[in-house]
Amino acid sequence: MLRTPWLVPWLVLVLCWRGTNGAGPADQGGRAPEDVRLDSRRPRASPPLAPPLDFGFVPAAVYDTHAYYEPGAIGMLFHAVHAFLYAVQPNNFPADLIVKVIQQNMGGIKIEEWRKPDNVVLLLQGIHYEAGFLICALVGLVFVVLTPVIAACFCVCRCCENCGGEMHQRQRKNADCQRGLYTVSLIATSSFIVLGVLISYAANHNVSTQIKSTRRFINTNLRDLKTLANNTPSQIEYLTAQYTTAKNKVLSDLDNIGPLLGGRIQNQLEKDVVPSLDTALRMAGAKVEGAIKAMRESKEALESVGSSLEVLQEGTSKLQNSLSGERASLSNTLSDPACTNGAVSSTCNAIRATLAQLGVSADFAKLPNVNHALENVNNVLKTDLSNIVQKGYSSFNDTPKLVKEQTRNVVAGVKAMLDKTGSEITNFAKMFPIEASLANFTVFLSEGQKNIEAYYPQVDQMDFYRWIGCVVILCMVVLVLAFNLLGLLCGSCGYDKQASPTTRGCLSNTGGNLLMAGVGFSFLFAWMLMALVTTLFVVGGNVEKMMCEPLANRQIFKIIDTPFLVHPAKKNFLPGMLFQNPNIDLTIGSMYRECFENSGLYHALQLETLFNVNSFLNRTVYNKDLSKTLESVQVDLRDVSLLEQAGRDNLLAFAGAGLGHVDYQAYQAELNKGVTLVDLLSFSADLEAQADNLPRGALENALKGHASSIRQIHREQVLPLEQAMSTMSQSIKHLARTSTELPGKVNNILSAIDAAEYLITHNASHVVKQETRAYTESLVGYFRQYTNWVKHSLTAEVAQCKPISNIVDSLEIVTCSFIVDSVNTFWFGLGGCCILLIPSIIFSVKLAKYYRRMDTEDVFEDCSPYFDTLSRFPRASAPPCYPDW
Repeated sequence: MLRTPWLVPWLVLVLCWRGTNGAGPADQGGRAPEDVRLDSRRPRASPPLAPPLDFGFVPAAVYDTHAYYEPGAIGMLFHAVHAFLYAVQPNNFPADLIVKVIQQNMGGIKIEEWRKPDNVVLLLQGIHYEAGFLICALVGLVFVVLTPVIAACFCVCRCCENCGGEMHQRQRKNADCQRGLYTVSLIATSSFIVLGVLISYAANHNVSTQIKSTRRFINTNLRDLKTLANNTPSQIEYLTAQYTTAKNKVLSDLDNIGPLLGGRIQNQLEKDVVPSLDTALRMAGAKVEGAIKAMRESKEALESVGSSLEVLQEGTSKLQNSLSGERASLSNTLSDPACTNGAVSSTCNAIRATLAQLGVSADFAKLPNVNHALENVNNVLKTDLSNIVQKGYSSFNDTPKLVKEQTRNVVAGVKAMLDKTGSEITNFAKMFPIEASLANFTVFLSEGQKNIEAYYPQVDQMDFYRWIGCVVILCMVVLVLAFNLLGLLCGSCGYDKQASPTTRGCLSNTGGNLLMAGVGFSFLFAWMLMALVTTLFVVGGNVEKMMCEPLANRQIFKIIDTPFLVHPAKKNFLPGMLFQNPNIDLTIGSMYRECFENSGLYHALQLETLFNVNSFLNRTVYNKDLSKTLESVQVDLRDVSLLEQAGRDNLLAFAGAGLGHVDYQAYQAELNKGVTLVDLLSFSADLEAQADNLPRGALENALKGHASSIRQIHREQVLPLEQAMSTMSQSIKHLARTSTELPGKVNNILSAIDAAEYLITHNASHVVKQETRAYTESLVGYFRQYTNWVKHSLTAEVAQCKPISNIVDSLEIVTCSFIVDSVNTFWFGLGGCCILLIPSIIFSVKLAKYYRRMDTEDVFEDCSPYFDTLSRFPRASAPPCYPDW
């Protein structure tokens, strides 16, 4: 009842929106289906050139209702009842049968219509579905009818001293066993009856307890509806306000059109231009600074070669003198008379034969110097190549500034368009009386809540009467249980084995009479209780199977949402009631599912069929005139010069600096030679080894002294020379490599620069158009992001309709879990008590015979202790015969 008024403000909103913009379904005939319906799970795509915008979060509504119910301990009883009903009615929910019955009886049910074969088939199908309930109901009716009849027959029979009505008890040998069996059976039966009473009382009390919980559901659901109504205006206002985010980003990009658009044009041209410049500025892969560094490295390499050459020339001369002196001194030592000894002479001769190896191998004095090439490089470095090339870069880097100047008028026009669009959106949002409508709806909810709360005392009073009535019904069973219990207590306590049936005590007789009183009340109440149980069983069981279970598994929506169910000309019931358009593909089941997922009302009610937000945003926010305006951008780059003539001359001068005239092979040939003819360390080691073979004496010591001197020469003179040779080798290799690659690189640089300048001056128009289009797409991409965000927010975040599904779930909990389950549990327990009253009657009648005082008893003729019970002849009204009498 609350859902229809709650939708009134939304209908007003939709109709006003539709009337203002004319974006009804007729306007959308040519649109793709995906434009008509929004999908909250569809990924929002944005143009790759537009960075994502942060629109923040729509103010979310926090709902208090938690439509969930956990019955607790009594839930086990509910499950037991559900299992019993499933055993009675295991058939699936007959959705198709119900639909056919409704469709064939839209005009009303007429008796003569049921004679038609189709209706007869439906009737038989319905009987087959209700077979379990019909059988159980028939059993209940038989119980209700036969119980009074049997009670009357039983009373008449006992009055005629039959059916246990004769006040005479025959003596049997197993009388105590029978009495004990009947006692235990009656106690067990009464215990189960007590359990049934407790089950029914728990169900009765659960209804009263959960009725109080119903108030919480009512209050939270109404509060959630108020929250929904109060938050919706602020959410819509937030959506319209976020247009400023996209607008500001577009304005920012327009203000920076020079760096953005001009930068894109420049970056695109750089793919061909910058490599040419980098080739000029790179030696061995360096950039602009690397080119100057290459020249300086060439200068440093030439200087290193010159200084190393001087060091090597001076060092080799000094080394030659040292080795000559050492060779002469060693020769004098070998002239010692001790070397004439036959055993020593061979060693001296061997040493004397190696003296020629003490000499210098490389001759650096004949190598030419590199002073001429070094002077040419110094002259090239006097010209600031970096500054010249940077001028070319500056001319090329002025493209953003050039673009900004040439697009000044276009940017101003675009800004005017954006301001106009912002004003349209703001004015459009103010056209709808959303706040007033929702305020009226909030007032309606408050008044409705007051009216509902006004009925709380009456509901409590009616529930109290219901509770009293159920307790009175249970008291009928409790009365029977009281008679049974008192009868068992009095009979058991007053029973005397020594007393004869005619001499039983008053207490025992009272116990028997109480048991018979319980029998009488059982006959009196059983049929009435069974009539109540049967009625509640048929009603409550069918409500559970036909309403609660289909509502729990949502199969009931299949019936309600069946096309043309309500009227042959109306396809869908809900849109026909809300929008007077039954052809809209909107069902209660789909609406419930969307609301259960907390989607927005715009998506749940498919309001896009009345007003398509996508169409409106395309006409306002995403303005195609913006793209046309930006396509008119014209940029002229014919005045760009990448390298001035001074830079060209400098590169040519560097290529002809004389690095190619140096005799690198002569240098490499001398550097490949060793400093000395022999390794001085090996020579000194061999000299020491040969000295060790000589007899100890002055000759041995002198030779070892010469070995030590040779090592000192190697350490002080050879090692520095080897280091200088290594440095010169690296410099020579660098210069040789540079001299080989330099002319080709310079020519390639100049050719690439010429081609790049030609590209800029003659072929830039295509690049300008391409990048202008990309820039336009990036601006439009911001608006696409905004429109996609608005559509997504309307689908999933604005006016989230979780309260609607909560109302349905709350109704299910209150109706089925609170009331129907409790009612079914009540008749389940009470029905068990009614059935157990039958064995209770039987056991009570049997047991009362052992407690009541009889009018007559059996007397036996044979008083022998060995009498045979099969041959005894009892005589009525005679005292019993015992052997000890």
